[in-house]
Amino acid sequence: MKKLKAAHRPKVVENLVQMTRTGAELFEDKDIYIYIEDKEEKHQTYRENYERVMDFGTALCELGLNGRTVACVGDTHPRYMTGFFAVIGSNGTYVPLDRDLPDESLIDFMNIAGVEALIYTEKFNNRMRNYGDKIPSLKFFIPIHEKTEDCSAENVISFTDLLEKGHALRQAGDTRFADIKPDLDRTAAILFTSGTTGTSKGVMLSHRNFVAATNSSCMSMEYDDRNFFVDCLPMNHSYEITCGQLAIQNLGATMMINDSMRNTLKNFAKYKPNALMLVPLYVETMYKRIWAEIDKKGMRKTVRRLMKVSDGLLKIGIDVRDKFFGRITGALGGNLNSIVAGGAPVNPQLIKDFNSFGIFILEGYGITECSPLVAVNSPGKERAHSVGKPVWHCEVKIDKGENDETGEILVKGENVMQGYYKNPEATAEVFTDDGWFRTGDIGYMDKDGYIYITGRKKNVIILSNGKNIFPEELEEHLAARDDVIGESVVIGRKNDETGEIAITAVIYPNPDFSKDKTSEEVEKAVREAVTEVNKSLPAYKHMTKVEIRDTEFEKTTTRKIKRFLVK
Repeated sequence: MKKLKAAHRPKVVENLVQMTRTGAELFEDKDIYIYIEDKEEKHQTYRENYERVMDFGTALCELGLNGRTVACVGDTHPRYMTGFFAVIGSNGTYVPLDRDLPDESLIDFMNIAGVEALIYTEKFNNRMRNYGDKIPSLKFFIPIHEKTEDCSAENVISFTDLLEKGHALRQAGDTRFADIKPDLDRTAAILFTSGTTGTSKGVMLSHRNFVAATNSSCMSMEYDDRNFFVDCLPMNHSYEITCGQLAIQNLGATMMINDSMRNTLKNFAKYKPNALMLVPLYVETMYKRIWAEIDKKGMRKTVRRLMKVSDGLLKIGIDVRDKFFGRITGALGGNLNSIVAGGAPVNPQLIKDFNSFGIFILEGYGITECSPLVAVNSPGKERAHSVGKPVWHCEVKIDKGENDETGEILVKGENVMQGYYKNPEATAEVFTDDGWFRTGDIGYMDKDGYIYITGRKKNVIILSNGKNIFPEELEEHLAARDDVIGESVVIGRKNDETGEIAITAVIYPNPDFSKDKTSEEVEKAVREAVTEVNKSLPAYKHMTKVEIRDTEFEKTTTRKIKRFLVK
C-alpha cells in the first residue's frame, strides 16, 4: 500500500469540543460532510461544524439542558453529531438509540436513561411525539428536518430554530457554553446493547473514553487529511461514533454520508473514496457484486488466472494490479486502496481476493465496552487471520491456564467503560479484582503481540453487519407460543460457502400439541409460529432457519438447558 505523506498529522485530542475548534482552525472551509437532503447534495465545512456545535450548545444552555441527558435516533446526518458534541461539551449525557428498534423499546430505553430531550431525523417525524406521555422526563422534541414535522406544539423546537437561537445569543455575548470546562470523567454517553429492557445493558462511556478511543484510532492507522471516505454505518454504533466520526474529524478528512444501502456502490463510483470503514456485510455485498459482474461476462476463470499471475509477480516486487484489475476497482470509484473492517469476522478468502485486486482489508477488533477499538491491523503490517495489535494506550492480556493455548481476552486502558448504567452487579461480573475488563471473547496472542480470536464466550450471535443478537430475547418471544413450542434454543448457524450467519431457532415442539398430529402438521405449525414471532421483531432479528428436534434438550439439575451442547 502506498504510504500517504500527510499534510497534517492528527493532533492529540484533549477534549471533543477542542477537537472541533482545532478542525475549524486547521481546515476552515474544507468539507467535513457531503450529504443528500431533500434530494439535493449539501456540504458542511469544518468551520461550519464548529460554529454549529457552539450555537447548539448555547441553545441547550438557554433551554436548561446543559449537563442533562439527551437522546438521538434516526438516520446518519451531520446534525446527529452536532448534538453529540454539544451535549457532551455541556457535560451532559448523549443516548444514541438504534433506529431499527420498535417504538416500545425506544420508550423503555429513554425511561431507563431519564432522557429530557430527543433529537430525531425525518424517519421519526410525527411519530415519537405520540409517546410523550409515556416518557415523564421528556421535555423537548427536536426534529432535525422540520419541513415534514408539526412544530406547532410548545415542546417541539426544530434543530434549525435552536441553531438560530444559539447563534443570536452568542452574537449578543453569551458565553455560557464556551465557558464550560469539560469534565472528562463524567458519563458522556449511554449506549444500549441490543435486547429487551430485561436483557439489554446500558454501556456508560465517559468523555475520557471517547478521547482515548479517538486518539488510538488515529495513531493506529496511516490515514490523514487527504483521505476521502463514504460513510455507511448507523450513528448509534460505537464503531461508527469513534472510528467513523470522531477519528475522521480529527484527521481532517472528508466523508460523504451514504444516503441508502441501495445507493452504496453508486456513491462509491461517484465520490471515489480512497478509504472506507465498514462492517463485513458491506464488504461481502461488494465482493458478491464484483463476482456477479465477472460471471455475467463469463470471465471467472480468466480473472482467477490473472489473480494468480499478479500475486506471483507481487512477491518479486512487480505490481500489475492496476493494469489487470482496473475495471474491477473502477466500479468502486478507482481510488479505493484500503478498508478497515470491524464488528464481525471477515471471510479470509474475501480478504485474499480483495488484496489481489489491490484493496487491503484491515481487520480490527472492538467491543462497545471498550469504546470500541481494542486492536487493528495497520497498513503494511497486517497479519492473516489476526485482528492486529492492541491500539495506542490499550493493554491486552489473555487469561488462560498454565497448559491452555487460548483464554479470555482481557483489556485495560482509558478506553474501557465506566460500567453498566444502574447495574452494579453486571458491572462487577465483567471486571477482575485488579481492574481488567473481561471481553467474553476467547483467543491468543502471538510472540509479536498480534491478537487472534478463536471463539466467543458469550451467547451473543454476531451477524455480518455487526448487529448483536441476544438469543435469550428471541427465546422469550418463542416461549410466548407455548401452545405449539415446548422448548427452544436460538443459535447462529454459519454457511460454510458464504460465511454468513443465519439466526436459527432449534425447537422441541410442545408434546401435548404434537401427540395427535403428523410430523408434517407439527412442522407446519411450528414454522407458522416462528413467522408470527418474526413479524413482531426488527428485520435483522428474524429467525430465518428453523430446526425441529424429536427430544427435549439436555438440562442441568436446575432444569436449565445446556446450551453449549446445541450444535
